[in-house]
Parts: sequence; C-alpha cells; structure tokens
Amino acid sequence: MILAAGLLTVNDGLAKYLAESYPAGQVLCLRHIGVLLAILPYAAAVSGWHSLRVSSWRGQLVRGMLFIAGTGLLMLAVTLLPLATVTSLTMSAPMFVAALSVSLLGERVNAARWLAILGGFTGVLIILRPGAGAFEWALLLPLGAALANGVRDLITRRLARTETSISMLFWSNVAVSIGSLTTIANDWQPLDGAGLAWFALAGVLNAVAHFTMIEAMRSGEAALVAPFRYTALIWAILVGFVVWGHLPDTWVVLGAFVIAASGIAMIAVEAHRRRR
Repeated sequence: MILAAGLLTVNDGLAKYLAESYPAGQVLCLRHIGVLLAILPYAAAVSGWHSLRVSSWRGQLVRGMLFIAGTGLLMLAVTLLPLATVTSLTMSAPMFVAALSVSLLGERVNAARWLAILGGFTGVLIILRPGAGAFEWALLLPLGAALANGVRDLITRRLARTETSISMLFWSNVAVSIGSLTTIANDWQPLDGAGLAWFALAGVLNAVAHFTMIEAMRSGEAALVAPFRYTALIWAILVGFVVWGHLPDTWVVLGAFVIAASGIAMIAVEAHRRRR
C-alpha cells in the first residue's frame, strides 16, 4: 500500500501536468488505455489469458462504476486545487473503509477505532473549514473521490474471493477508458512525441499502482491496510513544490496531521487487539 500510494501520487501529479495541455477526459482516456496496454503483455507472458476471466460480472461492473467516479472526481480536483490539498482530503478514504467495513464485510470495528474514525473526519473539517471565507466547493471533489475509492476498496476486498487482481484491474480500466472517451468526442487534442511518452508513462505507473493496491487489499484486513495510504502526503508535497511551487497552508497541514494520526491510531488499536 505504501508503494501504491507513492506511485498514485506521482501519477496524479502527471495527470495535473497533462491537463494543462489536454482536456481532462482525454487525459483519463489515454492514461487508462496506457494501463490496458501495460496489462495485456503481462497477461500474455506471465499470468495467462485465463487470469482476465470474470466470475462476477455484477461485482466487476459495480467496481468499474466506482472506479469511474473516483478517477473522474480526482481528475477534476487536481486541475482545480494544489496536489497536497487534494491528497490530504483523499486520505480520508480509509475512514470510509473502516466505517463501512462493518456492514459490507462484516469486519469488527470497536469503540477505539470509531474514535479514530471520528478524529479523521475532524481532520477533514479542519481542511474544508465550512463557513469560512477560504472554503471552496472544489474541495468537495477530492472528498467525493475518497468516498468512491473507499467503497471501491471494500468491493475489491469482496471480489478478491473470486476474481484475480489482474482481472479487476483490467476490467475497471476498460470501464474508465470507455466512460472518459464519451466526454471528448468533439474536444480531442492531437499528440506530439513528448505527449505520447508522458501518457505511456502515466499508463505504466497507474497499472503498477493499482495492481499493488489490489494485492494489498487482498492480503490484509481493509481497515488495517488502507491507512498506509497516508504516506502519499509526503510525495504530494514534494511533487507539488518541485513542479508548481505549491506548499500547503497551515490548515491543510494541520488537517492532514489529524487524519494521519487517526489512521496511525487505528493501526495501533488493531495491533494491540491482535497481540491480545
């Protein structure tokens, strides 16, 4: 999950950079076509074509729709907001995972974890500052992406019982490619050599990131594994500063710290429970 968080953050930064020259829908479409082009040789040479077989079309469809929602909202968010702000708010996804894992996965969430979840959402409110003059409606975009991604992770956990990681990754990217293609019928921008290279890199990074994320959700309890995404904030600050000169303000840093501290608290509670 740590590796996935770093790769996804770099990929989000690359999407923000490409969206300065290309429509957001085209960035999504070409990026996820790049993912598919990275998956197909892997399936042919390593996992075999049978690894793309689908056992639950309904589950794959639901995951694909959530993937479209999460990537679309996140794409809009990075075009409107600094990368560190977007990353800080999307770090609330594990809170949604922990809160919803009770009803969707039957996992136990005790009182200490509920307090940590409450602390995480308090961190979100610190960043959003509803009612303050600095509040922007665009701040709700990464929060919506966090909710969609959190539910997607829970669906991933359930689908992992019958579907391979490469199958979930492949069909979700097919869904995003088709969905984003419908938004750019009259707004396609021609690509030069540099653009092709950047989109190819984005596809490879995205494929590896989501494959490692699926493996993480397969290998561990959802409420425990997901908080390791918080390491993405370090990458977001670094990429945002190096490329655009952005540094998060005090409220974003404070809110991100509260969210991360809540995630660490969930990890500590779970470790203590396991030792007992």
